[in-house]
Amino acid sequence: MNAGTGRSSVVSAIEATGVVAVIRLQDGRVGYDVALALAEGGVTALEVTMTVPGAVKLIEQLVRALPETVLVGAGTVLDPETARSVILAGARYVVSPVFRPELIALCHRYEVAAMPGCFTPTEILGAWEAGADLVKVFPATALGPGYFKDLRGPLPQVKLMPTGGVTRENAGDWIRAGACAIGVGTALVDPAAVAERRLGDISASARLFISAVSDARAGVVPAGAAR
Repeated sequence: MNAGTGRSSVVSAIEATGVVAVIRLQDGRVGYDVALALAEGGVTALEVTMTVPGAVKLIEQLVRALPETVLVGAGTVLDPETARSVILAGARYVVSPVFRPELIALCHRYEVAAMPGCFTPTEILGAWEAGADLVKVFPATALGPGYFKDLRGPLPQVKLMPTGGVTRENAGDWIRAGACAIGVGTALVDPAAVAERRLGDISASARLFISAVSDARAGVVPAGAAR
């Protein structure tokens, strides 16, 4: 699937795959291998956080080396200056843990999707009205999928993606509650697997998350769940 280059095309591609890998690494030099492992497992939306050493160079490397069907974005972006640097490096979308209107405006100037982080309904609606292409609900750890179900009642138009607290076990629950995609960090990019270069484990984990999202969208009830 070719994701296209515009904001709406990128968001549609993220929604289609349903999983954004949040890549936080102690050593940016392994980033390319980790990215390949994720893509081989079917996770083709890769968010390289600014906490990774040499993050901007890694983004540039991945954009040049990977096919266009792999969406490389930047995460933990806190200001317009950083957003501009990652966009010039080739980032297709910009994710932040906070909501700053000026960051959204900068991204849209370059026709790049902006995904600010919000927590409360007021923040979420404010970000959406400011032009957010997708709202990252963060930290979702303390909220749970029920929060999304509650939000979808009064705010059905907002595209929501949880980050923080998303696991293999509850991935489908977030989708069933109304998430358009899930952001997954260490539950997908396991630091131990990265350190030990168990890249096959990362690919296998990626497949499990993709399967959980697909099953949830198809209405498949997990084994042992209440019917």
